[in-house]
Amino acid sequence: MAKHFVAIIMGSDSDLPLVENTIEVLRSFDIAYEVKVASAHRTPDVVKDYVLDAQNRGCGVFIAAAGLAAHLAGAVAARTVRPVIGIPCDGGPLNGVDALYSTVQMPGGIPVACVAVGKAGAKNAGYLAAQILSIEDSVLQDKLLQQRNASASAILKKNETVADALNKKFGLNS
Repeated sequence: MAKHFVAIIMGSDSDLPLVENTIEVLRSFDIAYEVKVASAHRTPDVVKDYVLDAQNRGCGVFIAAAGLAAHLAGAVAARTVRPVIGIPCDGGPLNGVDALYSTVQMPGGIPVACVAVGKAGAKNAGYLAAQILSIEDSVLQDKLLQQRNASASAILKKNETVADALNKKFGLNS
């Protein structure tokens, strides 16, 4: 079976700095991806055609990043039954709250997984896509587990560093 790829759609080229966080995560797991700029409102036919084409070429997960009205993830989800992850971009006058509401308020039967607004959400979109793809890919699942273990080890190391610093400064044995 051919490996699936992740299709990332941005509503605007101004979303690229945020989406680069998603790309970094996907690259760290050697997950194939492609990126397209298309707007749910300004180029709806391009969105529709791209989703259908990507699905036919083996897209396993769609990620849609959009701000303001943020209907892109919903427009993608309306065209596919593949998992769709929405990243609410943190721009605009409401700092992404409008995008968050637009992304999570989907009608029953047309789900969109929504991650946090901004950088953390963009990273988590990559991790969630990796987790979805790992259902059928044990090598990817092992990489995810290794990453989780490395993250836990890093926190434990930071705890030791803080405990040592406090002990030196205050004579605490924590």
